[in-house]
Amino acid sequence: MTVQASSIESENLPDPGKTQGEPEEVAGRSPTQLAIGRFRKDRLSMVSFVVVVLVLVAAIAAPILVHLGVLDPYTYHNSGKGNLLDENTLPKGGFGGISWSHPLGVEPGTGRDALSRFWYGITFSLVIGLLACLIAVVLGAILGIIAGFSRSWADTIIGRAIDLTLSFPQTLMLLALSSTGLLLITDYTPIPSGPMAQATYAILVLGIFGWPATARVVRGQVLSIREREFIDAAVLLGASRWRIYFKEILPNLWAPLLVLFTLTMPAYVSAEAALSYLGVSIKPPTPTLGNVLRDSLQYAQVDFIYFLIPALLIAVIVVSFNLLGDGLRDALDPKSNR
Repeated sequence: MTVQASSIESENLPDPGKTQGEPEEVAGRSPTQLAIGRFRKDRLSMVSFVVVVLVLVAAIAAPILVHLGVLDPYTYHNSGKGNLLDENTLPKGGFGGISWSHPLGVEPGTGRDALSRFWYGITFSLVIGLLACLIAVVLGAILGIIAGFSRSWADTIIGRAIDLTLSFPQTLMLLALSSTGLLLITDYTPIPSGPMAQATYAILVLGIFGWPATARVVRGQVLSIREREFIDAAVLLGASRWRIYFKEILPNLWAPLLVLFTLTMPAYVSAEAALSYLGVSIKPPTPTLGNVLRDSLQYAQVDFIYFLIPALLIAVIVVSFNLLGDGLRDALDPKSNR
């Protein structure tokens, strides 16, 4: 009993190195750490983040696997001993010809491996969507900062340019300028005709017609930032306009720009799919999710699996990026209604 009592008393004794009544130290956390903590508590946002990372890894790995011969999106299996199609040019076997060598079946009419075409199509769809979104966000951010900080003719000109760009029907312009745009790209750039030129045209037109929305959001943010004391101090110290734009204002816009990028990106993936469906973007045999989905429509009734998978892939990518953008917006804005 004596030993137990002494051990209990020793546990309750105060720390000799700490002053009596001194408060416990609390480790401070930066706004970035707080935002990451809020984001990690949102399970739906974390799931969407994991899905987005997996999609990006798959898109990066696809060209490597095609080069190594693991994926084969171009070889036909519709004749000879390797024929995988029946007399109606439909896949032999159930569920679209699913087998160990073709886990997602084969393409009706050609016998090409469906998994390879879906996987490789993700790469082209994401590259077009990411680069077009990057052009739109960068161009919109630069013009939005100039318009928001300027109190002169620059704001008026950029505002009218935004209205003029928004007045053009984007899809009709893409269709109308497709032949001319491809000729200009192949004649005045080192890019050869084919999938690269088609992808470049889609990226440029989507990015050029997509910047006004970003510019308007950035301009609204800059209108409040330019009234703060650190901007007045930079002006009084003689800082140049470009230094104020990119050293003082731009670092305070990374959070809304990040949210804009993640919310705009899925719209460009959907736009690429729509353009491929209309035959304006990359054309077969190079696969994208859009042109694979377009080709699968004629087999939707007889081979529903081949139609369903690219549609689900587009839906999963778009929803995941949207949920990721919503989660980032809630995490970076502590005053938002969660």
